[in-house]
Amino acid sequence: MEFGTTVPILEFETSIMGFFSKKTGKDDTTKKTGIQWHQLTTEAELEAIIERSNTVPCAIFKHSTRCSISSMALSRFERQWDLDSTEIEPYYLDLIAYRSVSDKIAEVLFIQHQSPQIILLKDGKAIYDTSHNDITVEGLKAILKA
Repeated sequence: MEFGTTVPILEFETSIMGFFSKKTGKDDTTKKTGIQWHQLTTEAELEAIIERSNTVPCAIFKHSTRCSISSMALSRFERQWDLDSTEIEPYYLDLIAYRSVSDKIAEVLFIQHQSPQIILLKDGKAIYDTSHNDITVEGLKAILKA
């Protein structure tokens, strides 16, 4: 997968669930999300995102694919998303698969690791981070308006 590739994570996860519901005879309730995630998989991509934040604010969602709380926070965040990429570019990090990238985020942005976690970058710096149930689109909007 190349840098900048977008994937609607919730749509993928719910389409898998739709597959299982067809097998069990339950209704397929595939949900659509307006968010188009950019995958973050390498330290070089992280450096590019930090640089990109000088042009447009960038949000990195760090997700643990093994944690139900993280999945709940991701799902809620995706349902809330009502922004376009000119306001905030969203990036998704599977921190189980790419733990070294998560460690690099903590090192270069001086952010304590948490999961789930959202980090808002602007002008090459982390201007906001929060985790768990405090992850909201409204929170990001409020920081950008401040």
